[in-house]
Amino acid sequence: MSDVGRVIVNTGNGKGKTTAALGTVFRALGHGHKVCIVQFLKGQGQYGERLMAEKIDSLDWFICGRGFVFKKKNIDDDRKVAREGFLLAREKIESDKYDLIVLDEITYLPHYNFLDVEEIVELILKKPQRLSVIMTGREADPKLIQIADTVSSIESIKHGYEQGIKAQKGIEF
Repeated sequence: MSDVGRVIVNTGNGKGKTTAALGTVFRALGHGHKVCIVQFLKGQGQYGERLMAEKIDSLDWFICGRGFVFKKKNIDDDRKVAREGFLLAREKIESDKYDLIVLDEITYLPHYNFLDVEEIVELILKKPQRLSVIMTGREADPKLIQIADTVSSIESIKHGYEQGIKAQKGIEF
């Protein structure tokens, strides 16, 4: 890896933000790098990428969510789990053990007032210089976009779900 890590944000309303991050994860793994993924909001489940991750020694994966919070009325538990996940992410970033860390769905934390965006900004600005970080999720705060080296907005043009096609194993999960 380069002596200077990158900060990447994958945002937008389209499908594929996490998938794009995972492409970079597999690229880094192919070069022998150590990778960590901290997934916010998404709950437990038999996601194909997680099943594969269990087979890769140089990839650590942490689930810090109870499922998406879009329609829940009581989100105090979600807020607590997200906060604990952020503390875990801080620990992993500060450990200087990894070459790449993905903070999947972290953009939702400030959006749902689970965490102040300034805490994320401060963590990213203080990361080890060599560490690359990818942040994903919709509606990335402008402050996250400002500190990033690369920002991609993935927009939806058409989605099978809108046509009544249900999520399929191996495609959506």
